[in-house]
Amino acid sequence: MPTRPILGAALDHANLAAHRDWLLEAPRDLELQAFVNAEVLDGDWSGLAAETMQLLDGHKGRRGIHGPFWGFSIASYEPEVRRIVTRRFHQALDVCAAVEGTHVVIHSPFTTWGYNHRGLYPADADRMLEAASDTLEPVLSRAADMGVTFMVENIEDIEPQDRAQLCNALGWRALELSVDTGHAHYAHVSTGAPPVDFFIRAAGARLGHIHLQDADGYADRHWQIGHGTILWPSVFAAIAETGANPRLILELRDKAGVIPSARHLAALGLAE
Repeated sequence: MPTRPILGAALDHANLAAHRDWLLEAPRDLELQAFVNAEVLDGDWSGLAAETMQLLDGHKGRRGIHGPFWGFSIASYEPEVRRIVTRRFHQALDVCAAVEGTHVVIHSPFTTWGYNHRGLYPADADRMLEAASDTLEPVLSRAADMGVTFMVENIEDIEPQDRAQLCNALGWRALELSVDTGHAHYAHVSTGAPPVDFFIRAAGARLGHIHLQDADGYADRHWQIGHGTILWPSVFAAIAETGANPRLILELRDKAGVIPSARHLAALGLAE
């Protein structure tokens, strides 16, 4: 049995075949990026799902998808927008059923603007909770019945506890926390948030998923591991402290960096 955590990756459809051998050499977790866009979800994606399943024959890791996120918040104050978001998440669950997925990544509703205006609009906290509940409640029961978990990923989050408090208010049904290392590093350097390892520790046992990417703290780089300024030993020490078993997903802009990133972390003695 491996003594170090096993790395997985987020891959678009075009890069699945090139990484097949790597994905099958160990029970590597996989996140499918091919089902994010509305054009795909509103079209006939059955052929894409069938081809995906064929390519993944023999894959033993956990599998999921990055859910839709373009152009909306899970806590929109506009009721009609909430109906659209709920429909998108039902579509994401349809995809999970077809590709045997067990997680869907969704984006946090917390923003830099919202953080800096806390206290000026006291009703906002309850209003956000009501909006998020209205959006998610119709899909959470279905997800739970399917064995699918929505992973709530930090985006602009400055306070690491915000997503946990939201999920707690929603009862944690079919919900866990995701930490994106590059997003956290950006928030730390550019907006005054704590360092990456603080985000991971804050998630604790509810940590179900991590997007591993390197960055410089100025923008959402999705660089190869080792090409930015994130302190990886502190990240993996924090993961170990949580006692959780999160999906460790290398989410890079250039997929050619996935295997070199895995080798870099292996050389550091942090993962394999």
